[in-house]
Amino acid sequence: MNLVSAQMAKSLAGGSMIRRMFEAGNELKKKFGEDAVCDFSLGNPDLAPPVQVSEEFRSLAVKSREPASLGYMSNAGFPWALDKLAAWLGEQQKVELTRNEVMLSCGAAGALNAFFHTVLEPGDEVLAIAPYFVEYGFYVANHGGVLKTVPCRKDDFGPDMDAVAAAITPKTRALIVNSPNNPSGAIYSIEDMRKLAAILEEGGQKHGRPIYLISDEPYRFLAYDGCEVPAVLPLSPYAVVVSSFSKNYGLAGERVGYVAISPRLEGRETLMAGLILSNRTLGYVNPPVVGQYLMAAALGTSTDEALAIYTKRRNMLADILTEAGYEFTMPKGTFYFFPKAPGGGDLAFVERLKEQLVLAVPGSGFGGPGYFRLSFAVPDAVILRSREGFIKALKS
Repeated sequence: MNLVSAQMAKSLAGGSMIRRMFEAGNELKKKFGEDAVCDFSLGNPDLAPPVQVSEEFRSLAVKSREPASLGYMSNAGFPWALDKLAAWLGEQQKVELTRNEVMLSCGAAGALNAFFHTVLEPGDEVLAIAPYFVEYGFYVANHGGVLKTVPCRKDDFGPDMDAVAAAITPKTRALIVNSPNNPSGAIYSIEDMRKLAAILEEGGQKHGRPIYLISDEPYRFLAYDGCEVPAVLPLSPYAVVVSSFSKNYGLAGERVGYVAISPRLEGRETLMAGLILSNRTLGYVNPPVVGQYLMAAALGTSTDEALAIYTKRRNMLADILTEAGYEFTMPKGTFYFFPKAPGGGDLAFVERLKEQLVLAVPGSGFGGPGYFRLSFAVPDAVILRSREGFIKALKS
């Protein structure tokens, strides 16, 4: 009996690796205790939201007594929230944005699904540079598209321009980039982004329809050693920015994300109308009410303290991995390391780490076989006590 679709069955099989790892981790914690297990598997920000969020919660207790205060709204979000988002994002992206170029959504995942629902025809291809966030493939497939992976540069995980150009076909509709990158920690330079925009423009002209450059940016605030994350919207009229407030403001559970389109795009009113309609018809109806208030309170608050904490943790884990003898590229952004798996087998080595009560994610789950991902969104104590486990796993 076929209880689910063939596509869903494929998705379930693809996600089973990470699910099994989480389940195994929970079992280890039950058996040996939470303090004995060093869990680097989840990219779950562990820092508190800005104090302004707590203050807004208090004021919401009063606002919620007003009629329809938690009711429906425009499917794009509250107009005042869109205005505040547009001003903040326009400064970040170095363009002038209005509420007409932004839409709030149920997380970045909701924004990406709304975008693909709006622009994809059955069989359209979306390019992604490996390694990449695994759920991109599901978001594209949800709307009849096909995710087509492109290899990265081997030395720094940056985009391989020749490979991107060679991957473009008449079916190519978009390229999605994630910089700072989950899982590699790479940051694409402004030169890289300009080249990508030019390649997509050339491909779009050749095949007679635009190819969108989608920049997924939840880790923009985590750039180390003075690295700068380039503004994407000025690079192309077909540039799109998608992100959320999960990582920078610790609001992952509130599910507030957004999509922004270039103010230079001709016919952008039609695209935005499609996005807003998709937001509704996909079942999101409108972005979370409480989340929009908390977002507005947090916008513009400093993330310097979070950056300092994650910088310290990055350096601590780098010292341990170096001492143990692992080969890795120092992450320029995010809170992930993506070391090479000794011996080349990432699945086998992650099991070896698990024997030492160290939990990691195989790179195969991100289109990066031969590597494994470590999240340092964990307390300092977890990093410090992982030292022996990393050393023993490599020696074994």
